Amino acid sequence: MLALVKQIHLLSVVLSFLSFFVRGVWMLTDSRLLQAKPTRILPHVIDTVLLVSGIVMVVMMSLSLGAETWLIAKIVALIVYIVIGTIALKRGKTKTVRTVAWVAAMSVFVYIYLVARTHSAMLGL
Repeated sequence: MLALVKQIHLLSVVLSFLSFFVRGVWMLTDSRLLQAKPTRILPHVIDTVLLVSGIVMVVMMSLSLGAETWLIAKIVALIVYIVIGTIALKRGKTKTVRTVAWVAAMSVFVYIYLVARTHSAMLGL
């Protein structure tokens, strides 16, 4: 069962990143697709599956936040990603601010991925 949850989680990671990347491209090109109903709903569905599957894995693996500092780093980085992501796609006042936030958010996403792979908040440094 854990293997299935992990596969769902990994698929959600890929879909979430692709969704954010494409929406960023649409933001840069002023595409009307960014305002389409599926574009506004589907990322929330994907991210909910991603978050729930992550929580289920933590519970199934009996991980402790106190003992797993890499997990705390992922959670903090996730909050940073969400804040920067909203600036990139909605709240940034200028296209320059939104573009910088988009690149920064993708960088944080990569950090989260690398922390998950290495189980190290410092990425092995």
